[in-house]
Amino acid sequence: MTLDHHEVHGYSPPPYTDYDADQGQDRFRHSVSSTNSPKQSFSPLQRPSPKQSSTINLTMLPHQDPSNPFAFTPHQLTALVDRKDLDFLAQIGGVEGVAQGLHSSLTQGISSQEANLPPITLHDLETAALDDVKAESYTFIDEKQPPVPGTDSATSLDIEPFLQRRRVFGSNILPTMEVKSIFYLMWLSFQDRTLILLTVSAIISLTVGIYEDVTTVEYDAAGNRIPGVKWVEGVAIIVAVLLVVVVGSVNDNQKEKQFRSLNAKKDDRHVSAIRSGQQCVISVHDIQVGDILSLTPGDIVAADGIFVQGYNLKCDESAATGESDAVKKIRWQDCMTLQWISEHRHDLASNEDSSSLVEASNDPEKRLHSVSDDFPNDNDSYSESHRPDPFLISGSKVLEGICTYLVTSVGVNSFNGRTLMALRTNDDTTPLQEKLDVLASSIAKLGLGAAGFLFVALLVRCIIGYMTASLSVLPADIVSQIMRILITTVTVVVVAVPEGLPLAVTLALAYATQRMLRDNNLVRILTACETMGNATTICSDKTGTLTQNKMSVVAGTFGSSFRFLRDPPAARTDLVELSQIRHKIPLPVRNFVNQAIAINSTAFRNKTSDGDVTLVGNKTEIAMLNFAKDALASEPFELLRTFWQVEQVFPFSSKRKAMGTVIRIPVLDQYTKRERIVYRVHIKGASEFLLSRSTRILSIHGESYDKFHGVEEGNIYDIETRTMTEANRGRMAKIIQSYATRCLRTLAVCYKDFDTWSSHHKLEDVLAAGGLTLLGIVGIEDPLRPGVKEAVAACQSAGVCVRMVTGDNMLTAKSIARQCGIYSYGALALDGPTFRQLPDAERLRILPHLRVLARSSPEDKRELVNALRATGEIVAVTGDGTNDGPALKAADVGFSMGVAGTEVAKEASSIILMDDNFSSIVRAISWGRCVNDSVKKFLQFQLTVNITAVMLTIVSAVASDEQKSILTAVQLLWVNLIMDTFAALALATDPPTPDLLERKPEPRTVPLIDCRMWKMILGQTFYQIGIILTLLYTNVLHLEHDEATLQTVVFTAFVFCQIFNEVNCRRIDNRFNVVKGIKKNHFFILIFVVSVCGQILIVECGGAAFQTVPLNSSHWMLSIAIGLMSIPIGAIIRMIPDEVFASPFFSSRK
Repeated sequence: MTLDHHEVHGYSPPPYTDYDADQGQDRFRHSVSSTNSPKQSFSPLQRPSPKQSSTINLTMLPHQDPSNPFAFTPHQLTALVDRKDLDFLAQIGGVEGVAQGLHSSLTQGISSQEANLPPITLHDLETAALDDVKAESYTFIDEKQPPVPGTDSATSLDIEPFLQRRRVFGSNILPTMEVKSIFYLMWLSFQDRTLILLTVSAIISLTVGIYEDVTTVEYDAAGNRIPGVKWVEGVAIIVAVLLVVVVGSVNDNQKEKQFRSLNAKKDDRHVSAIRSGQQCVISVHDIQVGDILSLTPGDIVAADGIFVQGYNLKCDESAATGESDAVKKIRWQDCMTLQWISEHRHDLASNEDSSSLVEASNDPEKRLHSVSDDFPNDNDSYSESHRPDPFLISGSKVLEGICTYLVTSVGVNSFNGRTLMALRTNDDTTPLQEKLDVLASSIAKLGLGAAGFLFVALLVRCIIGYMTASLSVLPADIVSQIMRILITTVTVVVVAVPEGLPLAVTLALAYATQRMLRDNNLVRILTACETMGNATTICSDKTGTLTQNKMSVVAGTFGSSFRFLRDPPAARTDLVELSQIRHKIPLPVRNFVNQAIAINSTAFRNKTSDGDVTLVGNKTEIAMLNFAKDALASEPFELLRTFWQVEQVFPFSSKRKAMGTVIRIPVLDQYTKRERIVYRVHIKGASEFLLSRSTRILSIHGESYDKFHGVEEGNIYDIETRTMTEANRGRMAKIIQSYATRCLRTLAVCYKDFDTWSSHHKLEDVLAAGGLTLLGIVGIEDPLRPGVKEAVAACQSAGVCVRMVTGDNMLTAKSIARQCGIYSYGALALDGPTFRQLPDAERLRILPHLRVLARSSPEDKRELVNALRATGEIVAVTGDGTNDGPALKAADVGFSMGVAGTEVAKEASSIILMDDNFSSIVRAISWGRCVNDSVKKFLQFQLTVNITAVMLTIVSAVASDEQKSILTAVQLLWVNLIMDTFAALALATDPPTPDLLERKPEPRTVPLIDCRMWKMILGQTFYQIGIILTLLYTNVLHLEHDEATLQTVVFTAFVFCQIFNEVNCRRIDNRFNVVKGIKKNHFFILIFVVSVCGQILIVECGGAAFQTVPLNSSHWMLSIAIGLMSIPIGAIIRMIPDEVFASPFFSSRK
């Protein structure tokens, strides 16, 4: 075939590609220039000439693996799809060459009995592509072709099918993730530095306690033998450690089980494939590289691959790329043609007759023109992001159309598999863990220092006693004396160690996570709860997180005056709320619009394998159908479609910018009173274009609507229209412009009636003739989730910076960010490629002002998170798609959507939002800060007890002739029980309060104990030490000769100081109301009562075991009064300015 030569402005028109079915090949036929033409013809499918380069792409070199009979390695096929490398695809002969290299056929698929496949190389494919010749056994169109080489069933009966394929490319199953046993989780819990310190202390205390009980017999003041229970302290610490380990690991195990249950899907689903030329259904786990799979609307792509053939295929890749627009998939030859058009679009645009030039040619040449319809006419639409491609990625969803495609990657080599595998990494330590580790080390050093000081002091005292002959110098007595000194110093170490701290943290986290589940937050990783409390920034995905990932009609106009809007301002009385449309619009108009929406749509209802019913199809059409159902009270669209016979359907084309459906409507002629047929063409499409083709417009205030009283008195589809005036046209144009400025997708709904209709009619002819009647204009967008604005505002008031990170375009991203309150005047918005190319110094400079990152890839999101963390930020990331996985994993806390989230997103996250609501993050922040405050409350309480007990032990041991502490081991055990288990439970179960969100988050560098806490700790310590030493050494109680009663009073006063200080520690700020909200914490009230009753029982009934004697009422009142004074003392301490303690030793909270 030879075409006439056309020379237009110095270049030749693009040649065409003719798919020759008889030969089963793509033959490249180039237009022939006249011999005197100096111009060179170009081919959109011509193999690109190699470019001079100093580097070689090693990825696409032939492999040298003798055990691989295929032309490709898994890495090469992965790179082909990842890069969307059309040039390499064309170089090896397109999808046909890939099939040949995989020993497959585009029509026959792979053989079910293949074995001993002969080797083939990339060089073979390139040679075949250059020679434009395919081997006879790889003729892909001839249905009667011979079997694929190497698939002789006679030689493969004893060989496992697809063995060679699985060895090279793997199977479509990810390696099983090792499930951590409860014992392994216990071992991991035990790795905490504080628990290790406690264990060492417990072993020392238990050893010394057993030694002392065996070697020493003690008697009380009444001559009764004191039971040897000094080993109890060591056992108590071991029990505390075991309690922490068990509670923490069991909680982690339960959370993991809940996550697995939430994420449970049917492990196996089935897909349609072609094998040995036969259509069959196979498990997704049995998919092999080289398989030919079929896709229909609603399917999830199970493996990466290349489009073979199909019709109007559009995929939703938002879960993988973040791009909300559907991506069209077409044949690779057509993609090459589009690439050529894109490169020469300016030359084509300069030629007024370019379209006719192509259309004037024969049928094969017209294909180039039809392919060019995949691009709208505006230049911006030639961008890479909107260009159709032939590559299908696993995890994407088919929105509309059908196709078959060739599988190129499965399992760990597929896009979805690689993303899942990349998430299987170890978690970093949290800010609280880091601070607790530092605190544990500091306490250990101070405890050892105090013990060392006491050891030296007691040793010096002994030496002086030996020198003055006041102590026996017998060797046995000296050894006994030194052992008593060692035992006392060990007691100091044990008292100094905060054995209740890990338990307090674990209980606080466990309680918070259980309560958070009620707030729709499933905490997978326990420590993520406290980390969220100090989050300084949230990087949120747009699609599916801030928005619903469901296109919806949010604004519109019927006729020229009936305007509606979702959540209109109260001042705009002319705007109708969506839910009120059905009540304010005339019934015939409502019925007519419902007819237009239901009939002129290809979307359908589909029932998934889980039993859920969803709408499948174009997102815009689904939005219109939902609008008709929710706002216009439409009957089910399936029912409406049965009312009228469809004559013809014109699918949407970007060239004509519209779609149409012709229906046959019988009507009663008003004059002849006979039934006649009207052919109604319902049209929807680009607003500006259809407005320009409309000559009439719907009338909302017609007189017939007022007279209409029911079906019996009139046609329920009779509407009134009027002539479209220039004023109407200008008004509608302004409405369209106002919607466009809000980044809404506008859609016009029109119709035109015909008396006759022929199947030869085209929609283009209808549009060209004009005379349409405009029913209305609607504005469509992916709306915000309910409560997002309020949630973002709450985060910002809590000092948490919210950033939007999305794969969508800049205009849409900015629009949604403004609606959320994320993007405002003075903020910065960048796209992913720009951010990626910024130098490190410049990137750090703009980070504080960056609020929107659009057109971002998964790697851009991860880099942003890492950059923020490098500056000391505590970063939370929200997302629902596969593309959010790397960023979710890199963040300190990752939030995924429990309903709409992909498996990848859930696997990467540490907290799952069960209701998919961004507002739940605010509650997570509240609970996180509540956990941090609970730990600080407990620290403030326990350090007061520890410092007081250590000081009392040192002072009483130095002052005692027998170098013994005033508090016995059993008494210390009871004190530890109060300040460990009871106090931890009481202070860890305070619910969050609204004022938690009124303060700023704490950076990583802020110490765990701030100056306000130190102020309270030291103030209460001085009070307690002062009062106890006064009682002990001043004889103020006149009990000089009643040592047992004095010791009991001191012990009781000390315990009540702790019980009432527990109330005082419910606040860690300078506010005075320490009992605020105490009625809501039933645990606290119960523990307070149990502690008081337990102390009464121990004193009155403890006897020799606790070395106590019963007290009279005056001593009881005195002990309670001393303890109660802790609360007013605390109020006085709170009035001391924080600056007094703001020294290098006590850092102030910023």
